[in-house]
Amino acid sequence: MSQSAHLEGRTTLADYRAALTAPGARGPAVASALARLPIAMVGISALLYVQRETGSFADAGLVSASALAGVSLGAVIQGRLIDRFGPTRPLLVVAALLTLSMTALAVAIEAHASTFVLVALSAATGLSEPMVGSASRALWTKLLPAGQARNAALSYEAISMEVFFILGPGIAGLLITAPWPGTGMVVGAATMVIGAILFALSPVVRAWGRAPHAKKPLLGALAGSGMRTLALAALGFGLVIGFVEVAVPAAATEAGHTSFSGLLLSAWSISSVAFGVTYSLRPWPRALNLRLPVLLSGFGAFVALLALPSSLWALALVMLLAGAMITPQSTTHSAVIEAVAPPGTAAEAFGWVLTAVTLGLAAGQSMSGYLVEHFGIGVAFLAGGVAGVALSVLVWLLRETVRPTSAAAGSPSGELVATGG
Repeated sequence: MSQSAHLEGRTTLADYRAALTAPGARGPAVASALARLPIAMVGISALLYVQRETGSFADAGLVSASALAGVSLGAVIQGRLIDRFGPTRPLLVVAALLTLSMTALAVAIEAHASTFVLVALSAATGLSEPMVGSASRALWTKLLPAGQARNAALSYEAISMEVFFILGPGIAGLLITAPWPGTGMVVGAATMVIGAILFALSPVVRAWGRAPHAKKPLLGALAGSGMRTLALAALGFGLVIGFVEVAVPAAATEAGHTSFSGLLLSAWSISSVAFGVTYSLRPWPRALNLRLPVLLSGFGAFVALLALPSSLWALALVMLLAGAMITPQSTTHSAVIEAVAPPGTAAEAFGWVLTAVTLGLAAGQSMSGYLVEHFGIGVAFLAGGVAGVALSVLVWLLRETVRPTSAAAGSPSGELVATGG
């Protein structure tokens, strides 16, 4: 690969192969995939399960949003613990806690507990969701030196997540028709726990040593202005998705095809993966700090168009267009982390991005549920798109803050932002 191609953040198929066949990478990669596979399935299954039992999309949206709020807090806490102590102990502890909290949530839903109880238990499940994604992403920085192969590994993390977003909602939509509507939620949680345990016990993960103790600012990785701008972009990304994740099931239910909701959500993940692989080979705009607002604004504009279709088939077609903007944003977020995160904060930095995305998801789902019930599905889609475009304007105004840290500036990954334009 030419030096100019590397500076633009491009990857080749050979780079992906080199990353995934690196010594010690195969076991953790497989376990991580298993742990992350149900990441979309659990949330959608819980939303559909609660809606089935309560008959309210507003209540279901609140319960789902509370889980995402728990994830947003747990991502940062677990990220700091993983950076400090390594992944094994933190992941094993939270896997056990998720087993307990998910069991309690299922019992509460079956008992038709109050919305307050469901929201509290759902928040606990989110808080205890194992952050294997943060650990997996940080592990690549230990297995691979800075360069093309590591860039490909980080792109693989983003692209594989979209594959899981294809499979997860589709499986959730099918399992909601099972004799017990909580099947999808419980199966997803069990898969997540098993994958987290296998990842935590992988030899290279267990060999991850404790980091030297050093005093860090209260905000940790988020103390840098570049990380805060990235977090704002990630918040907008999650906000737009949150609006769609409630409005789409509502559209399917209104059309009399509830089980299609997961398949519809899978539609935009299909185009996301297809376009994401192509995008990683030749990303645009070249400068990472420009990609953040450009991709977010395009995403918001496409989502606003979801208000136009009058049939589920037409909705699926427009979702394919909107989905093309998902993976490019995820891979851009990972590349920006490489450039702006302070040394020794890889897991925490990813945790902050995940926190921003999940807070956006939580806000989007809550607002979307309200808009669906009081103003209609089209209004929810339009509001989500407008919110994304509005936040992209703020990210554009802050684009100059996205510059590499002093440590990253001397590495190839750090040059991605500094010279990309």
